[in-house]
Amino acid sequence: MDLSEFQFDLPEQLIALRPAEPQDSARLLVVHGDGRLEDTSVRDLPRYLSAGDVMVFNDTRVLPAALKGVRPARDETGQEVACDVNLTERMDDRSWRALARPGRRLKEGDMIVFAEGFTAEITGRPEGGEIELSFSLAGDELTAALEAHGAMPLPPYIARRRPADARDRETYQTKFAGEDAASVAAPTAGLHFTPRLLAEVDAAGIRRETVRLHVGLGTFKPLEASQLEASRLHEEWRRLTPEVAASLNLARADGCRVVPVGTTAMRTLESCVDTEGVLHPATGPTDIFLKPGDAVRATDALVTNFHLPGSSLFMLVCALMGTDIMQAAYAHAIANEYRFYSYGDACLLLP
Repeated sequence: MDLSEFQFDLPEQLIALRPAEPQDSARLLVVHGDGRLEDTSVRDLPRYLSAGDVMVFNDTRVLPAALKGVRPARDETGQEVACDVNLTERMDDRSWRALARPGRRLKEGDMIVFAEGFTAEITGRPEGGEIELSFSLAGDELTAALEAHGAMPLPPYIARRRPADARDRETYQTKFAGEDAASVAAPTAGLHFTPRLLAEVDAAGIRRETVRLHVGLGTFKPLEASQLEASRLHEEWRRLTPEVAASLNLARADGCRVVPVGTTAMRTLESCVDTEGVLHPATGPTDIFLKPGDAVRATDALVTNFHLPGSSLFMLVCALMGTDIMQAAYAHAIANEYRFYSYGDACLLLP
C-alpha cells in the first residue's frame, strides 16, 4: 500500500487551537457515498439520522496526564533537572509508561518529584523512547494527585503552539465521560456534543449507547512500515458490554443504523463484530487497523473530526467511504477553511 495516497497539504492556520464556542456550533461537512458534499452545522446532525438509529459514544475519561517535575541532583556536585512527563499507557494501579523530557538526562533508578508526597521512580526504559514509572501513590490516590497536579494532555500539534490551561479541563473532556480516567487523549468527535445537542438527539428519537476505549498517544504517532505489513496498530483497551452488543444487533435487525461517534467508537465496534455483522461483547486490548480494502461490518455511518494526513485515522475513514471520496472531501474542507484536528470541525460520513 502506497502511503502517498493518504497525504494532503494542510495550511497550518487551519489547525484549531481552541474549540468553537459553544462546541456544538462547529461546522459539519456531510459526505455522501456518491461523493455529494453538504456544508452545514453540527447542530444539524439529528436531521440526517432517523428515529431508531443508534449513536454510539466512547465514554472514556481523559486523565490530566501532563506533569511537570524535578529530578533531584544525584550527588552533592550535581544539579536538579526540570522534567516534563506525559503519561501514555497505564500498566497497573501504580505504574505507567510515559514520554519524558529531557530524556537523555533521565535513567533507570532516578526519582522524579512532582509535589510533596507525589513522586515516581523510573523503573525501565523500553524501546521507543518511553520510560516506565512507578508512582509513590496508587489507585484513587494516584488519580487524585494527577487531578491536582496534572494538566490536560493536549495533542502535540496544539501543545507545540500553546500550553494547556484551565479552559482545557472542560473543553477537552466529553460531557458524558465515565469515572474511569485512563485516556491520554480525548475521543474528540464527542467534544461537539453539548447537553443541548444531546437533548436534540434524544428528541429526534435517536438512541444513544456507549462503549469504552482508552485512547493512547499512539493515535498521533506516524505510521510505521511494520504496522502496514502486519496490518496491526498499537494496542488500546476497549469494552463492549453484552447489553450494548445486544441493543445494537437488535437495532440493525430492525433496519436502523449504528452510528459511531468518533474513530475510537468505530474501532471498538469493528473489533467486536464477526463476518456476519453480528456484534459480540468483548473486554481487553485491540490493535485493529482498518484501511481501504478491509470490510467494515458494524458501522452504517460515522461522525468524526478531520484527521492528520498519512495517519491511520485518515485511512480508517477511507476504508469506510473510499479514498477518492475522502480526498475530495478534505480538499473541499481545506478550500472552505474548515478547522482541523482535535478542536476542529466535524464530518458526517454516510456511505
